[in-house]
Amino acid sequence: MECWSGPSSDYETAQAALLAAGITDGLPVIPPTADRVQRMLAAAGVDPAGTLGVLPPSYVDVTWQQVAINAVMAGCTPACLKIVGTAVGAMCADEFNLLGIATTTGSACPMIIVNGPAAAAAGMNAGANALGPGNLANASIGRAIGLVLRNVGGAIPGELDMATLGQPGKYSFCVAENEADSPWTPLHVDRGFDPGQGVVTVVGAAGSIEINDSSSSDPADLAQTYAGSMPAAGNTGPDGVVGGGEPVLLVPPEHATLFHRGGCGKPQVKALIHGRARLPLDWLGGPMRRSVGEQCHGLGRDWLPVGATPEDLLLVVCGGVGRKAAYVPSWSGPTRAVSRAID
Repeated sequence: MECWSGPSSDYETAQAALLAAGITDGLPVIPPTADRVQRMLAAAGVDPAGTLGVLPPSYVDVTWQQVAINAVMAGCTPACLKIVGTAVGAMCADEFNLLGIATTTGSACPMIIVNGPAAAAAGMNAGANALGPGNLANASIGRAIGLVLRNVGGAIPGELDMATLGQPGKYSFCVAENEADSPWTPLHVDRGFDPGQGVVTVVGAAGSIEINDSSSSDPADLAQTYAGSMPAAGNTGPDGVVGGGEPVLLVPPEHATLFHRGGCGKPQVKALIHGRARLPLDWLGGPMRRSVGEQCHGLGRDWLPVGATPEDLLLVVCGGVGRKAAYVPSWSGPTRAVSRAID
């Protein structure tokens, strides 16, 4: 992908030309002129020719130059560029299985979770309406990821991206953890990084579901509400579990504090939820029930867990005032979350 050398001074002409070139997500973009891209790269201090990995589904070497072009188009500031590039590099990891996520007929897309000082430096929103509109960094980082997948990775809808319905997260699905209001260690520390490091975690996500519990005052009761929101017959994976990777629970600070005051750290909360999040086999249609039933019966159960183990649940404190959480189911194909430090 090259810098834009077409018309950029006239807004309508530039947008029409970029749309016709097939390099936008359907929304207006900033023309990625050579000057804009060079200023972005210089401000971030990265080598334009430096490679970040081999990007499925087209399996091409993706460079900082290509990432910067798409970051400019998405409206990123220079502080966002390294987050975008780190996320792109993480998605190249084999265990993430970007080939499957980018080409499935399902609604999978990458979810980006940012931890550490890089999130604040970029101006990311980890509080109220963190998954919603209004924050430049959250929106543009997630959008840049989608543009890179399309313009560099080749995941063009109807060509290699074969999603039957898709989902809004394909436009942008990016959030920072609310570490300041959390009683727990943040996600990147849970995954082996130092607290002061900036870290990006990418997750193969299949949408989001609101969890509403303003009544529970006991960790076990609150865990039951979470668990009851997670089983989904249509997200049954191939290995006798619901989903195929590591589902995410976005926990508001008020819920995290309730768990914490009840004596529950993250391991205890994961165990409480995982032990209750069960999909009965009789919720499945006959052919699907038969395909996974033998495996379940061999393990002495007539249900499927959400995630193979409690450790597969990723808890991220996020959001503002209120007791509204969210469950982000993982894609039902094989995928694992990948975390990378921001250099």
